[in-house]
Amino acid sequence: MSHVPVPLPRRAAGLVPVLPLVAVVALLALPPTGDGAGPADVVSALVVGSCVIRLLRERRRPLSPRAAVVLGLPVVGLAVAAMGAASPAAGLGGMARYLQVFVLVPAAVLVLLRGRADFRVLAWSFVGLALWQGAVGVHQYVTGTGASYQGETVRAVGTFGAQDVMGMATAVALGLVCAAGLALGRTPRWQRVLAAGCAVVLLLPLAVSFSRGAWIATALTCTVQLALAGMRRALKVGAAVVAAGVILVGGFGVGTAMLQERIDSITQVTDAPDQSVVDRYTLWASATGMWRDHPLTGVGLKNFPEYRDGHATLALSSGSDIEGAGETFHKQALLSPHSMYLLVLSEQGLIGFCALVGSWLALLVCAGRGLLRVRRDGRGQDCALIACGLLLWQLTDFVYGDIGGPSTVLTGVALGLTAWWGLAPDARADAVRRHAVPGRVEEAVTR
Repeated sequence: MSHVPVPLPRRAAGLVPVLPLVAVVALLALPPTGDGAGPADVVSALVVGSCVIRLLRERRRPLSPRAAVVLGLPVVGLAVAAMGAASPAAGLGGMARYLQVFVLVPAAVLVLLRGRADFRVLAWSFVGLALWQGAVGVHQYVTGTGASYQGETVRAVGTFGAQDVMGMATAVALGLVCAAGLALGRTPRWQRVLAAGCAVVLLLPLAVSFSRGAWIATALTCTVQLALAGMRRALKVGAAVVAAGVILVGGFGVGTAMLQERIDSITQVTDAPDQSVVDRYTLWASATGMWRDHPLTGVGLKNFPEYRDGHATLALSSGSDIEGAGETFHKQALLSPHSMYLLVLSEQGLIGFCALVGSWLALLVCAGRGLLRVRRDGRGQDCALIACGLLLWQLTDFVYGDIGGPSTVLTGVALGLTAWWGLAPDARADAVRRHAVPGRVEEAVTR
């Protein structure tokens, strides 16, 4: 008796190309395995490799000329900075990480996504990861099993652990931005209601992450998303957020003195800064000094720690205190300036800075133009708001943070969503899948 393979349902088969990208996001729900590449990094490399093999077999051009230029710009500065690294291993390792996050993974997303339906599936995977990490983080805050903060183990870090305190904050914030975009679009009502509920729920874990940079970036991004969605919708969502804030603060007691002090510290960074702020300013000054000494090419990839002490003042501490969430107390060395812009400027100089930041700004312009096109009829507005929001969040957060840790690959996938929206041909956004059954075209096109 012959066994004939049972074909997948049409809708399920249509999701197959995007599933590897969903797997990359989903694997970030697992605890990190060590200091090296994690499961999500490994799978992202496999996804990139499979894209290359697929394109070679199909003998088709992977990217449009515009996409190739925009995504390929960072390679120029990276190649120059890699030659100035302290060792070939450091140069190649640093270059591989930058290429993964800012070139290869975004390009893979651009190749694999075929329409808005795929885009929304990947956006919902961000929301799912945020809900999981947020649930773990809130449990850590409530039970006192999180990372150490002001002598208490209450800082929510999710499964990322105390070594990567920004990991959960990044995952939750990006999920919140995706949820806000989905809620403000013109998808079916149940999806908008569900997305709005997820966005409100994610406010709690974001609050107890105690990450000022993530708070600022999320507040700015969501405000811009609301403004772009229209005044009436902005007022409705704003009222819902205020109501949620009242419930969280009054009903659940989230407005603790510790949280209030953290909020107040945002406006007191110059009057009475804590040690973390002092360290940040000192590291910024050190990075600026490196750039002044090496204005064009920087000090080389992975060389910031080597030059740090020579440009820092005595105000710089010996490292960050790490404790809680499964970690015994120890000091974590300050290996970067905690600002992506200054990290690039110090290690890659003006050449690398202009190439990398120029790529981001070009993406922002392209995504913004796409948003203006869809505002006329509203179709795809949710995708546009997500794409612009994710990049705006990253550009804002990069003022206060840089890449590093297991959550870094999430940045690459987020940039890929923005790249797809801004750089994919217009026909692709509305294209009917080629393998759809004739006569049932309406099932293959998503609003």
